[in-house]
Amino acid sequence: MSDVPPEDLEGTGAGPVAVVTGASRGIGRQLADGLEDDGWAVERGSTAIAPVTDPQAVSEWVAEIVERQGRIDLLVNNAGVIDAEVSLVDSDPEDWWRTVEVNLRGPYLMTRAVIPVMLAQGGGRIINLSSGAAYRPTAVSTAYNVSKGALSRLTMMTQEYAARGIFTFDLAPGVVRTDMTMSMRAHDGRSEWTQPADVLALALAMAAGELDAWSGRHVRAGVDTIASLTDRAREPLLDGDRTLTLQRWGSDDPLP
Repeated sequence: MSDVPPEDLEGTGAGPVAVVTGASRGIGRQLADGLEDDGWAVERGSTAIAPVTDPQAVSEWVAEIVERQGRIDLLVNNAGVIDAEVSLVDSDPEDWWRTVEVNLRGPYLMTRAVIPVMLAQGGGRIINLSSGAAYRPTAVSTAYNVSKGALSRLTMMTQEYAARGIFTFDLAPGVVRTDMTMSMRAHDGRSEWTQPADVLALALAMAAGELDAWSGRHVRAGVDTIASLTDRAREPLLDGDRTLTLQRWGSDDPLP
């Protein structure tokens, strides 16, 4: 549950409010269902409701949610697509750029629209659905790799609002069995999958403020647990821990 007492919420009084993009299927639907089961009022996004790449549609949708619910306590930027599993040279420019737009422009527009709402109400949390492709790129689906790497940078940039009560996380779901992963050649013959319950557990903990020490950092379901992350955070986390950073060649590297 949110750490904002329900009685302090404005609007419907139905509980803390979450916005989940791409919630019509896959991981987005699983997260939206899980949040509702946990007592959240969930606003489910889809292309039919508000295309996340359309600035006007995003602004109007967020305004409608605030008018109806009174606040937004959690934003889950889940909507995403993957480009064809081909090399950069063999990629289709339109498919490539569409992937970047959905996976990066979408979270950017949603975050840009929601942060003022969260600042006005005194805080909130944002979860960006990331991927190991952000830091371990492959030779195919290059737009997906680029978009997830850039999304991690967006997560880091929003850390400027942490002092004002807004915490943002990179949550990599691992490889969950969905329509998208089942269609990928990279997962042909896969027998081990990340369990949706593991993704939901981390998302709920982030939403509840239990993992705020990991704001601005990368967390992966199926590898990390609430207990392991809580235990690790008892020690000071270095600036570069679980972030997308440049690795200098040593103490004599002239880069600052």
